[in-house]
Amino acid sequence: MATSRVAWRRLAARKLVPAFESPLQRRFAGTQASNAPQDVKAQAKKEATLPNPDPAADSATMAFIKDRAPYMVPTYVRPAPMMLKGQGCYLWDMENRRYLDFTAGIAVNSLGHCDPEIAQIIAEQSETLIHASNLYHNAWTGALSKSLVELTLQSGAMRDASQVFIANSGTEANEAAIKFARKVGRSLEPSGSKHEIVTFQNSFHGRTMGALSATPNPKYQTPFAPMVPGFKHGNYNDIEQLQSLITENTCGVMVEPIQGEGGVNVATPEFLSALRKRCNEVGAVLIYDEIQCGLSRTGSLWAHAHPSLVPAMGDAAHPDIMTTAKALGNGFPIGATIVSAKSVGEHIKAGDHGTTFGGNPLACRVAHHIVGRLASPELQKSVEDKSAMFVAGFKALQTQYPHMVKEIRGRGLILGVQLSEAFATKASDIITASRERGLLIISAGEGCLRFVPPLNITEDQIKLD
Repeated sequence: MATSRVAWRRLAARKLVPAFESPLQRRFAGTQASNAPQDVKAQAKKEATLPNPDPAADSATMAFIKDRAPYMVPTYVRPAPMMLKGQGCYLWDMENRRYLDFTAGIAVNSLGHCDPEIAQIIAEQSETLIHASNLYHNAWTGALSKSLVELTLQSGAMRDASQVFIANSGTEANEAAIKFARKVGRSLEPSGSKHEIVTFQNSFHGRTMGALSATPNPKYQTPFAPMVPGFKHGNYNDIEQLQSLITENTCGVMVEPIQGEGGVNVATPEFLSALRKRCNEVGAVLIYDEIQCGLSRTGSLWAHAHPSLVPAMGDAAHPDIMTTAKALGNGFPIGATIVSAKSVGEHIKAGDHGTTFGGNPLACRVAHHIVGRLASPELQKSVEDKSAMFVAGFKALQTQYPHMVKEIRGRGLILGVQLSEAFATKASDIITASRERGLLIISAGEGCLRFVPPLNITEDQIKLD
């Protein structure tokens, strides 16, 4: 099956869409060196064997990057291509190279790039009202909140979903969740002893200090230590530890039903049920971070209600708080924190939290439209069907290269191909090789290749026909 070659092979004769030339190309084309040095010549030789080679050292792209890079805080390490255009499941770079995008902006562009309906809504609302502040009501914050609650309940997820706080990103949504859990703890125990937040190894909850403190990864935390106090970290899917890990001092437990950045690790139904039970016992708030795995990426509106996460006996474990972002705006910045009124909302008072830009009518109108489309049963069914195609291809790849492919993980269209220990360090090489053949994929955890394409990707694109 052709899918088995998604990360390693592309059709060399694939044609680009009709060429377009940007002003950036015209400006920087003249900066290319007339006498190419040896490394540039070596690059040219390499390009002869690749359908989508990274831009050469003397390219317009590299001239553009070198002109601007000194003015940017260097918090990212990026490959050379500079993306200028997107449409559907494809991106084009500054030099007209086309890429099939299996990253979807890191699980953001679930409806693809530059969706025409979303573009029209942005254009219309930008001419009507973009921002008036949270000093006043606007037509779309409440509409989005109502839609999120109603569609969540209709889907069978988060049975006590009642209210929503709108923010600007996933990190902000998680910061709100942490603050809300702390406020509940303070309400239940005014002394302040009930303040601890429990999270789990290999999780990722964000980069701000609260969300970073919830992310037990030394690579991210050490440069900014000390962390916010009161965070404890346990092992994912380890039920035996919960009795001692979650105590009367715990105000909240934050967990991803499917860990994205940590390696596409899926929680067991028993683990989630045990978390729910223990939180009930000590009066702690259970928080699900569905920023990457939610909004139909698994084939269910929310991952925790996916049939595979429902225990054999009993119902799915539902949260008191759930956070979402990424696909919520399809590229437009927005995040949301959904809460239960009876376990959380009644403890939150005016002034407890706020945001300058969160809930603005432009972002909320866009998200309101997107949520309605992502909740479509037809789309969710198609996610399951397309997932089966990917998994079948990955299994064929595993059969062909058993020494290289250790495991296939995930649900729906959040999938991971875990490389064996001997090849784990080669993940970045595979990502580069794929990109230079016109396919964009990303890593997750240690030696895991992550596949999070747009949910409306076609079967032909999956097969790479």
